Amino acid sequence: MQRQMKYKYGKIINSNITALTFQETIIELEKWVANKENHYVCVCNTHSIVTASNDKLFATVLNNAGICTPDGTPVVWALRSYGFTEQDRVDGPNMMLKLCELSAQKKYKIFFYGGTAETLEQLNRKVTQMFEGIEIAGSYSPPFRNLTAYEETEIADMINTSNADFIFVSLGCPKQEIWMYNNREKIRGIMIGVGAAFEYITGNIKRPPLFFQKAGLEWVFRLISEPKRLWKRYAYNNPVYVYRFFKTYRKNKKISC
Repeated sequence: MQRQMKYKYGKIINSNITALTFQETIIELEKWVANKENHYVCVCNTHSIVTASNDKLFATVLNNAGICTPDGTPVVWALRSYGFTEQDRVDGPNMMLKLCELSAQKKYKIFFYGGTAETLEQLNRKVTQMFEGIEIAGSYSPPFRNLTAYEETEIADMINTSNADFIFVSLGCPKQEIWMYNNREKIRGIMIGVGAAFEYITGNIKRPPLFFQKAGLEWVFRLISEPKRLWKRYAYNNPVYVYRFFKTYRKNKKISC
């Protein structure tokens, strides 16, 4: 059985998105720490879901996660339409900040994986300033190429030696999710794919105003900020998500629980 079916979920196109609120998700993650469970968490937006509908491997990656959170208002709306009326957004940056806050209070250890060496230096400094007493067990900026088997083993050993409770992974979608899936049996702790959270928290990338986020228009803000990089993604992704969601809506609503 797929791991995340332990929780309530809504099937959106062909991905099981966990129907836990932000606070419920945090509570579950803390339970995993207390029970020394090893899982990975995928933070899913419409891009993730459309990618999974095109790629069987990525669909497998999402549906074997401990939790797939709904990131982005369209995904939250989809879950609410299935009857999960209390569903709210569970996004990477806010989840990471909340877990850092709890880590400072409860002495959890954290590890940052991904980003550039410069970004990690900024992130370590920022998080230490924000959360007095937090223990950053380590951080690592992997090279921008495929890793060798030896390098993968070395990295897993480094993270395990740090005894980190939460490993925040920022490699971008779908790379970070596939990396967590491939390392799910090797790395001890809870891996969480947080997307661009490192850049948001350091201030290197500006987050959209709350109006854009709550209105489901965050993609508009990002498109205006990075048109050359993102226009092709959104031109394809948004219409495909809407079409496939409504095409599968009736069937998926019946099996969501």
